Amino acid sequence: MHMADALITPAVGGTMWAVSGGLIAWCARKVKQSMRDDLVPLMGVLGAFVFAAQMINFTIPGTGSSGHLGGGLMLAILLGPQAAFLVIASVLTVQAFFFADGGLLALGCNLFNMGFFPAFVAYPLIYRPLAAGKFGTPRAWWAAVWASMASLLMGSVGVVIQTTASGISELPFGTFLVMMVPIHLAIGLVEGLATAVVVDFVARARPEVLQVAPAPSGAHGLRPLLIGLGVAALLLGGVASWFASTHPDGLEWSIARVTGQDELAAPEVGVHERLSVLQESTAILPDYGFKIDQSASDDAGAWPSVSTGTSVSGLAGGVMTLGLALLAGFLLRLHALRNTGTKGA
Repeated sequence: MHMADALITPAVGGTMWAVSGGLIAWCARKVKQSMRDDLVPLMGVLGAFVFAAQMINFTIPGTGSSGHLGGGLMLAILLGPQAAFLVIASVLTVQAFFFADGGLLALGCNLFNMGFFPAFVAYPLIYRPLAAGKFGTPRAWWAAVWASMASLLMGSVGVVIQTTASGISELPFGTFLVMMVPIHLAIGLVEGLATAVVVDFVARARPEVLQVAPAPSGAHGLRPLLIGLGVAALLLGGVASWFASTHPDGLEWSIARVTGQDELAAPEVGVHERLSVLQESTAILPDYGFKIDQSASDDAGAWPSVSTGTSVSGLAGGVMTLGLALLAGFLLRLHALRNTGTKGA
């Protein structure tokens, strides 16, 4: 559901940048006030895991479309909503700047659609009441499915509203909405099951991680879990990404169904042009591959797509997301400790 800059105007993009930036600032303050000892390493490793998982598109049978794990709900369950939003911001920022996945102008929209709805609506209002802390039970699995479907539904409607408000594309509100909602409900169903699997695993391995359990004493006891998630991220990004579906994702599929075009062109003037130039200069591995990859062009459409560029992208992106999330958590923890020391003095 990564929006491209071709869908929105600078006014809409700038507004959503401001909204998402405000949410980041608020989340940072809340995380700083309630910093847990285990939170920083968990933020980093889970960020790398979500980055790698998002590289693996799965086919939606009978549609010619695909989807991928968003990770917002899973992060909210394991980290809490505020820390989850910061981690999603780290993932999407790395994707936009270094892999040209999602536009820079649209980054605020993507943060809101993929971070706000799962973390601050679906998690507290749907998942928690339905799951009631009974992790590993059919009730918790159904809660994850319903909450994921709801968050994808809200995110897809958000994309349609932001696109329509911009008014620069050939996407009429009603037709675009009819295409977007059903396909993202299907994607949400799969994401819900994947979320339930990961949460169930963590609940069985280290139940103290979850918000309903007593606060853990530190990150040392979580080392096996952190290593396990880190290894999973390496395997997902480095190898499993070869097996990603070649079908367009839900947003691309919906646009093609409405317009008959695989991709919409962004205006080549003003803010759009400047941000496009900036993104081209920062995207070291555009579209998760080398800028010049003859083998990839020769084997276009092949599945699985065994590609060195894809593997390098998965590993490099995971490391960059790990570093960015760890840096954010470390700075917040350091600031919290300094404030505590000042108050104590």
